[in-house]
Amino acid sequence: MKAYYIISYDILDGEGYPEYVEAVVNLLPKYGAEVLVSDLNATPIEGEAKDVNAIVVFPSREQALACYHSEEYRQIKKIRIKTTRNGQFILAVG
Repeated sequence: MKAYYIISYDILDGEGYPEYVEAVVNLLPKYGAEVLVSDLNATPIEGEAKDVNAIVVFPSREQALACYHSEEYRQIKKIRIKTTRNGQFILAVG
């Protein structure tokens, strides 16, 4: 069953953040994943939209978790933590 990361956060460092995006885009295919949506101008219907709102699909929950917990993503994640705030990663299966 497919698994989806629902991701949102605010960008703190607009100059450093693109390094994170490039690294993640290169990593995702190794886990059979693709970005379905990545919106920097989402329209809030309820609550407040963050700067980045994205949905990434994986072939399975196991692949999604393997990617997140991989050593390669651990290094990439350091860039995200340094360049963003108010982050939220949610894994949904369906």
